[in-house]
Order: sequence, then C-alpha cells, then structure tokens
Amino acid sequence: MTPSGAIAFAAIVIGGATWSADIRALTVLLALCITFGIVETGWRVRKAFAWPAAIVGPLALFMAIVWVGIVARSPAEIAAGLAGSRTSALAYVAVVCMRLFLIALLLRLVTLRFSHLTPLQFIRALWAPLLLKKLLVLTLSWIDTILHAVDRSRTALVTAGVVAPRLALKNVANGWILVQTVWLSVITIAIGRARDKWPAENTLARLDEVLSVPPLSLRWRDGAWMAAAIVTLAAAFAAAALRAAIA
Repeated sequence: MTPSGAIAFAAIVIGGATWSADIRALTVLLALCITFGIVETGWRVRKAFAWPAAIVGPLALFMAIVWVGIVARSPAEIAAGLAGSRTSALAYVAVVCMRLFLIALLLRLVTLRFSHLTPLQFIRALWAPLLLKKLLVLTLSWIDTILHAVDRSRTALVTAGVVAPRLALKNVANGWILVQTVWLSVITIAIGRARDKWPAENTLARLDEVLSVPPLSLRWRDGAWMAAAIVTLAAAFAAAALRAAIA
C-alpha cells in the first residue's frame, strides 16, 4: 500500500464517520478499520488501541457524567424542547465517543503501517503539489520546536519558583503564566528560524530539490481498500435510511 492510498482510504472513512450519527454505521466502519489494521499491520494492530483509548476514555467518562447523569437529555431533545431520557443521552455520548475513537484508531493504524518510513520519506511519496509537501515538512519541523519551548519554559518557571515540578495548587494558580511563556518562546524561535536559520541554510531551496521526485503510483491494494470503504459507507447509510423510513 502507498501513502497516498492510505490517506485516501482514511479520508473516506473519516468523512463517513463525521457525517454519520448512527451507532450501527459507526460500528461497521470500526470493523472495517480493525480489518484494515489486521491485514496491513498484522499483530501490531494490538498496539493501535492504547492511544485512542487514552484519548476517548476520559472524554467518555466526563460526557457520561454531564449528559447522562446531570442533563439527562440529548442535545437534539433540548433543541426540540422534548422531555428526553437518559437512554437518548447515552446514545448521543456513544456516537460522539465512537466517532472520535474510530478517527484516532485509523490515524494510529496508518502511522503503524508506515512506521518503517521517516516523515520526509512519507511526504515524498505522496501525490500532492510541491508547495503542499513543503508546508507539511515545515509544519512537522515545528513539533520539536514546540516541545523544546515547553521544556525550556517549564524549567525557567520551576527555577523561578512560579510553578512546582509536581502536582500542586501553585500550578493551578500560575498555569496561565506557563501557557504565556510557552507561546512567547514558540514565537521567538519561529521568528528566529524564518528570519535567520532557514535563509542561512537555504532550507526552502533544498526542500525543492529533495521533494521534487515522482510520487509512488497507486497500487491495486489502494484501490481495493478505497472501494471497500465506499461500499461499506454506502451499505451503512442505506441501512440507516431504510430503518428511518420504516420507523
């Protein structure tokens, strides 16, 4: 499978998950994603569930407390002025969390599938305009910059006694100062790179040379997975429309 095919497959599934509000359709899409992970990554698919679970787990608990325990109605029922029930609120929470879990799982599976490639190799293989590839490379380069700014800002504030190195009430009171410090550090580093570092190293011209290569051609596996995603979405939406018509 090629990076372009994987991104196209992910875009189709994520688009369908975004538009679908039916738990059954989302379950079918989740099954498709798991099948994709098993076929493309093998037993490594087990590693893909930890990250989505860590993201969705706290959100699901919080939404269940708010919507099911406190509000006891779904947003649609509130907008329609209906009395509502906790069952509909639970269904709303399940749809939102299932959608987020599916998207996070799919992104993680694509990352695992191409873990043998560096980010630069992955971007070089894409069917995309040169300008977009350069923007992707430059954007990814900011990740390390932001992490460095966070570490430097936290170290400075801990040394000055503004925040504590561990959990403390002081961190709650002065957390906004840390956010401001990180933001200023990122801006300062960004200006320095754009004004001095990149022109001195001729970064943009070197990126033109590195990224100006023919992308990988789509293969039959790419078409098979994209067709499977389209057929699955069509079947899920048709079934949901049929159930709505019968109801």
